[in-house]
Amino acid sequence: MSLPSMRLDGRLAIVTGGGGTLGAVAAMAFAEAGADVVVVARTLAKCEAVAQKVRDRGRRSLALSVDVLAQAQLDGMVERIMGEWGRIDILFNNAGTSSPHAMLESGVEEWCRVIDVNIKGTFLCTRAVAPVMIAQGAGRIINMGSITVKAGMANRSAYATSKAGVAAFTKSLAFELGPSGITVNTVCPTSIETDMNRELRTQQASLYEGLIRRTPLGRLGRPDDLAGALVFLASPAAAFITGQSLFVDGGFTAG
Repeated sequence: MSLPSMRLDGRLAIVTGGGGTLGAVAAMAFAEAGADVVVVARTLAKCEAVAQKVRDRGRRSLALSVDVLAQAQLDGMVERIMGEWGRIDILFNNAGTSSPHAMLESGVEEWCRVIDVNIKGTFLCTRAVAPVMIAQGAGRIINMGSITVKAGMANRSAYATSKAGVAAFTKSLAFELGPSGITVNTVCPTSIETDMNRELRTQQASLYEGLIRRTPLGRLGRPDDLAGALVFLASPAAAFITGQSLFVDGGFTAG
């Protein structure tokens, strides 16, 4: 018996939120596995910096400024990609936001913004790309979840609600898109050490210290911890896995 491949040669991946730390990790992981990568976010300069790193690895890459809440921009993104590649094989719905406040201290507009970006943005991106994958008869959709899908956490009510919604969306789409050869899964990391949350880890030190104490492997996640999980879910090795939430959390949710 030969083992299924984890290579992504000849495939085209879209990474939303591609200008941030985790988006860059995903783009580089897909590129190292052989895929070309379209890097998408609102800030074009950040996307272009990541896209250039992909090109430096010998893969084709395109940077696009796209708001995941703007349907017209998403439609334009798909049209541009199809014009250059003629296919879309992998969609990583990574774009997201958070609100690190207690529920009673959260403004309504702020709370709803988290829901919009994390749930509506994932829905709109998927709706824009799915028809291409359906026509191909194959595709991989990976949504960004969180340990809050399974474990409660103070000061994260909007974020936790949104990620639970993404996980439920994933399960429904597994049934809707499975007959077309498309898998849909959610990757659920613990708190990942990034430049974006470094200040927050200082401001809410007790919360993060508690998270580490509860984690069997005794640390927060690192950006590279996500790379293997993403490539696996995007690869032929995960061809029979769909509708699942894969926790990359050092054992945090095992208890």
